[in-house]
Amino acid sequence: MNSSMILAEMVASPENDSGGIRTPSIRRSGGMFRRGIQGAWRFLQRWVGNVFGFACLVVGLAILATIPIVQMLSLGYFLESSRRVILSGQLRSGVLGLRKARTIGVAVLGTWFCMLPVRIVSSLADSVYLIHGPNREYHQWRLVWLAVTALTIGHLVWAWLRGAKLRHFLWPSPVLLLLVLTGRRKLNAWSVDPSWSWKRMRLGQTFWLGCRGFAGALAWLFVPVCFLIGGTILPEPLNAVGIFAGTITLAVVVSILPFLQARFAVTNRIASFFEVTEIRHLFRQAPIAYWASLSFALVSSLPLYILKAELIPREAAWLPSLLFVVMIFPARLFVAWAMARSVRRQSNRHWFWQLVARLGYLPVLLTYVLIVYFTQYVSWYGRFSLFEQHAFLLPVPFLGY
Repeated sequence: MNSSMILAEMVASPENDSGGIRTPSIRRSGGMFRRGIQGAWRFLQRWVGNVFGFACLVVGLAILATIPIVQMLSLGYFLESSRRVILSGQLRSGVLGLRKARTIGVAVLGTWFCMLPVRIVSSLADSVYLIHGPNREYHQWRLVWLAVTALTIGHLVWAWLRGAKLRHFLWPSPVLLLLVLTGRRKLNAWSVDPSWSWKRMRLGQTFWLGCRGFAGALAWLFVPVCFLIGGTILPEPLNAVGIFAGTITLAVVVSILPFLQARFAVTNRIASFFEVTEIRHLFRQAPIAYWASLSFALVSSLPLYILKAELIPREAAWLPSLLFVVMIFPARLFVAWAMARSVRRQSNRHWFWQLVARLGYLPVLLTYVLIVYFTQYVSWYGRFSLFEQHAFLLPVPFLGY
């Protein structure tokens, strides 16, 4: 059967009873309209969910970055994001765990909302105590507070056991609770929802990746920073030698360290931190991208040094860390994208563009090194703040200790 016969049969089919031209029915038009509305609603839900998940992810990373030792998870997440971008070549691949962050954020938000009655009753009891002292009315309010607290704890436990979604916090589902208590229904929300799988979170691997990434960066920064510190404590003329040596060595280290960290995330070998030849080879294949990404990373880290002029209180330590995540996370993704661009090229760029990129490095590196050097005179931690290189290490000055 040739194509003309097939076309003839399609035209003569019963579905085309109007001379081969289909007449759209009202039902079909209504169905298309309904599907369009449903598709738009699903798109809006997905978009709002992704925005909320990203906000929860940023806040979560900022909180992790203020906790000693645990903050290695934050650095490990950045390195894992860089690895994903290099392997895929797409920036969106570096935003990991949106669903998990959204689930945890909803659970925290629902818990906070359910705790509002407890806080309100506690505030009323404290007001009665301040005005009338420990009288009978105060003890009555204390009993009310205990009852509300017990009910709230039970409601929260029940909501978390069902999966900690927003609807679980808003409605207790008493019928389901009765079925579970009588043994006629099993509750397996935690085993079904993959967002609560600790194995899928890979916390151990992320933590270990962050520890090694921190150690490799510190190994490169240790000598240049020691030179700069020596320039502030050594007598003349040794202090000038220390400042000059520290400035030159730090500029050289800063020019390659972001890419060494990103390459380490891909190879998962600590020896990758010392394979400078590979970075130089990759630079020749995408010099402008390397220059742009390094400039963006260094410029993004400079505003964080302003926050070092005063000791941050411990209870507010996560707020500057929020700025740290917002500034450094895109910078690391940009560096990874530049590496992905160079890896996928098979030949070097023209020598002219390599020269332009190398010359463009000079003002960026010198400006960064000079600003970092003079921040020791306004930082709370003095000369030892030179070790706090935000673009490569951790937000150490935001610990509040």
